[in-house]
Amino acid sequence: MISWSDIGSYSAAGAFLLLMIVGIVFSALMPALDRWSRRYFITLFSLLLLYVVVAFADMIIYTNPEMAAAERVVIVLEYLFFSALTPMPMVFLLHCCGESIRKNPLFGAVAALWVVFCLMLIIGQFTDVFYYAEPGNLYFRGKWYPLLLVPLVATMILNITGLVRRYKKLSKRYYIALLVYMLPMTIAIIIYMFASADMLVVFGISLCALTMFGIIFSENVEQYMRQQRELANQRASVMVLQMRPHFIYNTMMGIYYLCDQDPGKAKQVTLDFTTYLRKNFTAIVSEDTIPFHNELEHTRAYLAVEQAQFEDVLFVSFDTPHTMFRVPPLTLQPIVENAVKHGMSSSSDPIHISVVTRQTESGSEIIVEDDGPGFDPVDDNEPHIALNNIRQRLSLMCGGTLTIDPREGGGTSVKVTIPSQSR
Repeated sequence: MISWSDIGSYSAAGAFLLLMIVGIVFSALMPALDRWSRRYFITLFSLLLLYVVVAFADMIIYTNPEMAAAERVVIVLEYLFFSALTPMPMVFLLHCCGESIRKNPLFGAVAALWVVFCLMLIIGQFTDVFYYAEPGNLYFRGKWYPLLLVPLVATMILNITGLVRRYKKLSKRYYIALLVYMLPMTIAIIIYMFASADMLVVFGISLCALTMFGIIFSENVEQYMRQQRELANQRASVMVLQMRPHFIYNTMMGIYYLCDQDPGKAKQVTLDFTTYLRKNFTAIVSEDTIPFHNELEHTRAYLAVEQAQFEDVLFVSFDTPHTMFRVPPLTLQPIVENAVKHGMSSSSDPIHISVVTRQTESGSEIIVEDDGPGFDPVDDNEPHIALNNIRQRLSLMCGGTLTIDPREGGGTSVKVTIPSQSR
């Protein structure tokens, strides 16, 4: 006959299962979480879900003599999933502090402690020192049972120590979130060393994980909203930067004179100018990254219009075999436009511009070089405003970077790096 305590335990286990599933779904679908955090919380809640599942199975088959073999397997899995949760705070902490997880000695110590725990768990399957079973499939703690959990307690102490030492590297919310997760979990493990309170431990760890997720998610939501506001401001800046009356006026006048001198060329320039304007208007209203080949088409249309007016002094080469990636709209075209404007306005000598793309191990690169007079990084003029605008949108929209360096032999080299996750 099922007792009221059994009904309460089953109900609690069912509620925990539902909460973990909700946590996984929220982690997977919420746009405010970055890609790494999304993967982390999906992994964390999946481990918790598996832990709750085996704990639930343990309650069902416990004391059933016919399922003694299954009970032994369930107990091992319960300890494994439970122990796998202890290194997780360290992983999140090191990532937030920008430290390498694989090369960090603190994480190495945590991983070593987890291996020690696993070895002790294996030893426990062949001895009675940690726990043992009696007839009726009843499990009891052995004399040295607390020793089995010492590596896990040591792991949590290392986690807390690492957190306290990195206090200044974390935001206040992240610090509180990790503290909320680590401290109660440590206390729960210590209690579990001396008292059998399975559901209490499950409840405590699940609640702490959800609380940590809630605090971190709230900060990510605020950051996401800030980014959206910044993107809106950037789009407004892009719109202002692209309103170039002199360029439009000169192009229209150039087409006007070409109509008499070279009607065929006038038609081609009109087509290129129309393509340029269409791409401009599309880019201004775009809220997401676009395929690079679209940006390349926009750039070619712009250069075709410029070369129609400066065909004897403006020379451009393209080496772009790699185009299978995405960029924020108005990334390449303004960079090339800056090279043209800066080079043409500073000298009457011909200017050569090259556009190169290549695939790297970490993602994609766009390199724009010119042999103009060079680029003064301290000038606060329109080209710098445009490039800063591009740099900010790259960072916000795809985690990319933009660097400006002197070109060997004179001129300027601008390199855009797009991480592979943005393809």
